[in-house]
Amino acid sequence: MIQFKKLSYYINLSVIFIFFCFLSCNEEPTVNVYNSNPPSQSVTLLESFGNVSNSDFMGRVVDLQNNPVSGANVQIGNSTTDTDINGVFIIRDAQVYEKFAYIKVEKAGFLHGSRSVVPTAGINQVQIMLLPKTVTQTVSSGTAATVSLSNGAAVDLSGAYSNADGSDYTGDVQVTLHLLNPTDEDMQQQMPGMLLAENSQNEARMLETLGMVAVELRGETGEKLNLSEGTTATITVPLDPETLAGAPNEIPLWYFDEENGYWIEEGSATLQGTNYVGTVSHFSFWNCDIPTEYVNICMNITNSNNIPLSNIKVDIESEFNGTRYGYTNDSGEVCGIIPANQILNLRYYFYNICNNIEIPNSSETVGPFSEDVTLNIVLDALEVEEYLEIITGVFNTCDGDAVVNGYVEGSIGNGIPFYSIVTDGTYEINVLSCNENASISITGYDFDNLQSTGEINYTLTSPETELGNLSACDTIDEFIQYSIDDGPVEYIVSNIETFVQGNYFDIQYTGENSNDWENCFWISGNLDSNYPNFEGMYSFDYQNTGFYFVETCPVYPSEVNNEITFNLSSFGNSVGEYIDINFGGDYEDYQGVLHTISGVIHVKRDN
Repeated sequence: MIQFKKLSYYINLSVIFIFFCFLSCNEEPTVNVYNSNPPSQSVTLLESFGNVSNSDFMGRVVDLQNNPVSGANVQIGNSTTDTDINGVFIIRDAQVYEKFAYIKVEKAGFLHGSRSVVPTAGINQVQIMLLPKTVTQTVSSGTAATVSLSNGAAVDLSGAYSNADGSDYTGDVQVTLHLLNPTDEDMQQQMPGMLLAENSQNEARMLETLGMVAVELRGETGEKLNLSEGTTATITVPLDPETLAGAPNEIPLWYFDEENGYWIEEGSATLQGTNYVGTVSHFSFWNCDIPTEYVNICMNITNSNNIPLSNIKVDIESEFNGTRYGYTNDSGEVCGIIPANQILNLRYYFYNICNNIEIPNSSETVGPFSEDVTLNIVLDALEVEEYLEIITGVFNTCDGDAVVNGYVEGSIGNGIPFYSIVTDGTYEINVLSCNENASISITGYDFDNLQSTGEINYTLTSPETELGNLSACDTIDEFIQYSIDDGPVEYIVSNIETFVQGNYFDIQYTGENSNDWENCFWISGNLDSNYPNFEGMYSFDYQNTGFYFVETCPVYPSEVNNEITFNLSSFGNSVGEYIDINFGGDYEDYQGVLHTISGVIHVKRDN
C-alpha cells in the first residue's frame, strides 16, 4: 500500500503491523500552484484499476490508543468478517481489482474506517485506526452555529439539515469533528482509503495532503444527517507550520467517497492566514490536496539467497514531490503509487531495530517511469545477513489437525510484535533482529475455532529457529470487552452470567464474587417479538422495547442523556449458544459527568 502525506521529516511509526505504504514527505515544498488542466494522456480512475482479481488480507483494527477493537465488521468486496479479541481480521480470496482494493470497517461508537491499497501477490497486511464518534458539540436546527476544536479546525453551519431520505430535520444535532494533521504519525492509519483521487475532469490523480477534517452529523435518536439541499457549510482546516511553507494560495478540495474508496474533487479552498477555508455542500472527510500524475510500482526485496526481507523501510525521493516511504510485508513486497516521469532515489533502512539505520551501500537511482513497473531488488550487504532471523514451525488445532485459518503473533525481546498468517498448518517468519539468541514470545490463534496456544517463550537459535509444534487448546470461550473515554480496553473472560427469561435477558459480571460492585459490568434488555429474525440497532431508551439498562461499575449512568447504541447480531435459542452484541455511544453518569463507551459482548447462555 502506498499513501502520501506532506512532512518535512520522517516520523517513526510505532505500530504493530508491518506497513507497506509510501507517504509524501516534502523537505522543501516547491509546488505553489496546482494544475487544473492535466495532460491528455492521463486515464480515468476506473481504467487504472485493472481487471477483477482475488487477494488475501490480514489486518488489525485499533482505537486512538492503539488498543485492539474486537467485534468490528470488516468488508472487502462481497466478503465480510469480524475482528477477533486482538482486533485482527483475516479474509481470503476477496474480490478486488488488480491495482485497487478497498477495505471498510464499521463499529458502533466509531466513525466508519477504511483503507485502500494496491494489492500485492502475497498477504496484504493493513492497520486501521478508528476515530471515536465523540460529540464535539450539540447544535439546534434553524440556528446558525460554529463548531470548533482547540487546534483551530472548525465548521460553520447554517442550521438547515436533512434526513437520509432528503426530508427536513428538526431538533438537536450532534456534531462530531476531527482534524487529521499530515505531520501526525498516526494520520495514515486514521484517514480513509489512500490518497488516490478522481479530479473534476474524471481523471486519476495521486494527492499530496496539507490537512483534512472529518465531520459527521447525527440526530437526537442517532440517525445520520446531512446539510439540506441547496445549503452549504464552511470548513476551516488549520495548517501545521511544517506544511504552511510553500502552501498554494488556492488548493482543490476533495471529499472521500465511502462507496468507492477514493477521493473526488469538488470545489477549492483559499489560504486565509494559517488556515484553508472552503465551502462544502455535504459532509464526509474533506481534504486539501495538491494533485499529480502517478504510476503503480511494486518492489520485491530479497537477500542474495532469495529470502524475502520483511520490515525493510524503503525511502523513495523525487525532485518535485519530496520523499515517500514504505515497509515490506512478510513476503518482502511493497506496492503503491509514485509520481510519474520523475527520477527517483531509493534508500533502504532497518525498521524499528538498530536505531533505524540505513543499510550501507544500498542506495540507488531508478526511473523515470511513465507506466506501471515491478522492481526486483536484492540486498546482499553483510549487514542484512547479520540480523536476519528465520523462524519456522507447525501450528495445529487442539484435535491435531492443521490450522487452515489462523495466525501467529510474536515479538523478539520487548520489540514491536509481528504477525504471520497460517493457511496450511505451517509458518515461516523472516524478521530482522539486533540481538542474536534473543528471547522470543509466540502465541498462535486459531481464527476459526476461537482457540489459542497461550503465550510460549523461547530462545532464538540464530540465524534459524525451529519452534516445533504449537497446539491451540486454550479456548477463548466468552468475553466482554469495553473501553470508557477512549481509555485502556478492558477484558472480562470469566465469571460471566447470562440469563434469559422469555424476551428478557440479563448479562452481568460482578467481579470475583457476587458483591464486587467496584468491578462490574451489567447489561439487561428486552427483545421485540420479531427477533431472532430481526437484526438492527437498539437505542438506550427506557421507553422502548430495546436495551433499557447498562451499568459499567463504578462509572454507571443516570437515566438521562444516554445515547448508547446496541447492535444485537445473534441470540442463541438454547443453553450454551452465543449472544453477540456490539455497542457504543455517550452517556452521563450519576454525578452528571459525560462519558463515551464502546465494546463487544460474546457470551454463552446459562439457561
